[in-house]
Amino acid sequence: MTRFEETLRQPIIKKTEAPWSFIVLPKSVSETLPRRGRTSVKGTLNGHDFVATLEPDGQLSHWLRVDQALGDAAGVSPGDRVTLEVAPVEEEPEPEVPAEFQAALNASPAALETWQSTTTLARVDWIHWMTSAKQQKTRAKRLTSACDMLAEGKQRVCCFDPSGHYSKSLSAPKEVQR
Repeated sequence: MTRFEETLRQPIIKKTEAPWSFIVLPKSVSETLPRRGRTSVKGTLNGHDFVATLEPDGQLSHWLRVDQALGDAAGVSPGDRVTLEVAPVEEEPEPEVPAEFQAALNASPAALETWQSTTTLARVDWIHWMTSAKQQKTRAKRLTSACDMLAEGKQRVCCFDPSGHYSKSLSAPKEVQR
């Protein structure tokens, strides 16, 4: 477990979105984790246990989404200084496959066979590559490309930097200015 203190931040969110907050991990903490891309951790927030998937911040670090339930359980709100302990999980959990991607895989036996032979982390990267697209038409194009690449036997997405550092495609949320 790595222990550190950080400030809980308030993101800019849509009015229809449930409230949440986030923490950007110090680079020194991210360096103790097994990868710069999405990675799951177990830990505590002000002594309250949690398991979560950290997101890459594009700066070779990670950020943690703190939903309202975790924030309430830990007794914290945006602006508070909080204490965290984090450690990588022993085994990365299987990612949830978006329904449209699962349907496309089921329609392509060759793609499905390659998908099933990849590692959990490779599947995390494939899904993150598709779902990180900002526009629906880009997501749809990536879904088709993913199935084509998988059908060709490619087990890793070829054109995706899971850390966001080189492509600047990923970042921490924008913070409300206080």
